[in-house]
Amino acid sequence: MVPTVAQKRAAFRALHASGCFVLPNAWDIGSTRYLQSLGFKAIATTSSGFAWSVGHADNTLALERVLEHLRNVVAATTLPVNADFENGFAEDAAGVARNVRLALDTGVAGLSIEDSTRDPNAPLLPLPMAVERMQAARRAIDEAGGDALLIGRAENFIAGVPNLDDAIARLRAYAEAGADCLYAPGIKTREQIAAVVAAVAPKPVNVLIGSTSEFTVDDLAALGVRRVSVGGGLARAAWGGFMRAASALAEGRFDGFADGASGAQLDSLFRDGV
Repeated sequence: MVPTVAQKRAAFRALHASGCFVLPNAWDIGSTRYLQSLGFKAIATTSSGFAWSVGHADNTLALERVLEHLRNVVAATTLPVNADFENGFAEDAAGVARNVRLALDTGVAGLSIEDSTRDPNAPLLPLPMAVERMQAARRAIDEAGGDALLIGRAENFIAGVPNLDDAIARLRAYAEAGADCLYAPGIKTREQIAAVVAAVAPKPVNVLIGSTSEFTVDDLAALGVRRVSVGGGLARAAWGGFMRAASALAEGRFDGFADGASGAQLDSLFRDGV
């Protein structure tokens, strides 16, 4: 039986209660279905991966296009889906609340709200404004039943402001504002991860591992991390294979196809619908 939205949200919330799970990021229907076939318990979207798949840079797509993408991913899997909802696609808190309600209507089990501005001269929102936006997202979720998860993101380390103390202060404020899970993409060391986990405990922490790493999932679990996502990592891996094969082809060679997936395997995967 296909689970209801409420059942998927309950299952997603339960994953955050204990242990550590991997939340892989899909960028289209095919990658969503393949990730489900591997036995993952939930799937996240990736703003960068989706943007690249339609020929755009990250953080440049309009809200309606992202909402359509969320609907497509949710429809493609029986697993809970966590939405990379960027900055909420609005500057003011009222706009964030309105857009969060639209995201919830797609059936996602959770969504994240960032505090970055995309302005290199002032890359992070002032904390009071960021908190107000998080509170607005929380109210929108509560008014819709309160079962979807809200993830608060402190973008310091990927926005050019790698200040751990400020990131922790932001995450604590987002937790108080109603975020269910906290996330500081870009922290990399054991000391940074342990500090974030301790600072927001007992609320769960997401850690981004988007490239090769010394850590295993067991290592991160031992540090108290509740979930591990990969951002655009899988999309970049796919693009890397495509770009190497295409570059070889442009040079008159066909050796770039050596590691290609089997067409029969792909047909079988998608014929069965996973």
